[in-house]
Amino acid sequence: MTSTLRARRLRLVTLGAVVLLAITVAGSLLIGARSVSPAVVWQALTAFDPTVADHVVVVGQRIPRTAVGLIAGAALALAGTLMQGLTRNPLADPGLLGINAGASVAVLVAITFFGISQPSGFVWFAFVGAGVAAVVVAVIGTRGPDGDNPAKLALTGAAVTAGLIAVTTFMLTTSAATLDVYRYWQVGGLTTRGLDTVAIAALPVAVGAVIALSSARGLDLLSLGSDTAAGLGQNVPRTRALGIVASVLLCGGATALAGPIVFVGLLVPHVLRALVGVGHGPLLALSIPVGASLLLAADVIGRVIALPGEVQAGIVVAFVGAPALIALVLRGRRVAL
Repeated sequence: MTSTLRARRLRLVTLGAVVLLAITVAGSLLIGARSVSPAVVWQALTAFDPTVADHVVVVGQRIPRTAVGLIAGAALALAGTLMQGLTRNPLADPGLLGINAGASVAVLVAITFFGISQPSGFVWFAFVGAGVAAVVVAVIGTRGPDGDNPAKLALTGAAVTAGLIAVTTFMLTTSAATLDVYRYWQVGGLTTRGLDTVAIAALPVAVGAVIALSSARGLDLLSLGSDTAAGLGQNVPRTRALGIVASVLLCGGATALAGPIVFVGLLVPHVLRALVGVGHGPLLALSIPVGASLLLAADVIGRVIALPGEVQAGIVVAFVGAPALIALVLRGRRVAL
């Protein structure tokens, strides 16, 4: 593919991603068990009246859900793209370094020992748990003569994740009260999170996003191999350290907001590579709107497929993501790094 065709495709994909994001945001505000017309949504946004039920639904429920979906979806997709580039592992996702599992254990600690039951209360626990797990994996996975081997880092992350899952299971089986609070959060969804929780998580996620986007050149060089990257002047340990910090901030914020949602961080990078190639600059930038759109679309679908109830976004993403990822993998060449 010539550079002109590549640039044209990139512009088209970027435009498509922006349009898709606008459509999913509009759908998130309009669609649900209670349908609201575009005119009413506009009135609620520009001239809110607390005595109008539809205004309360839009401002009190759908705007927070939309904000959570935007931030969590973008953060998960960006973290997944970053992790796949950082480890040169196409199966890497935000859980690779035990980040999601660490956040889950920390949330359980907040629920069990501190009696916290609201996301705004345990958001900082999620960040701390994610950070501790990532540091443990990084320290263990980079020690020794083969410390620059991405496979070692991935295996260490898998081992730490398995241990943390065992801790999670133990805590849940010994406290029925903890299970009642935790199980709804564990499914992964955008409800019951207010703008107060969004405000807490937004800044760390934004910092993580800036670090991730600035790592594009380093990830491109790492894709050539650690020795080659170092020979070209790249500080490989620094690139990896910054990547881990960014992943903690992104995954900690997303997990605190929406629970440990899977497949967003795994699927989005594969889809984008098939469309725009392997350059990490476009991949990282486009993962933000595409990830946000995917999670918002899953939430909207979950609102209407089981009326009068709802299916949480995490379940919808899993149902859609699993076969989609299998289809991409079967195509082999187009999802290769």
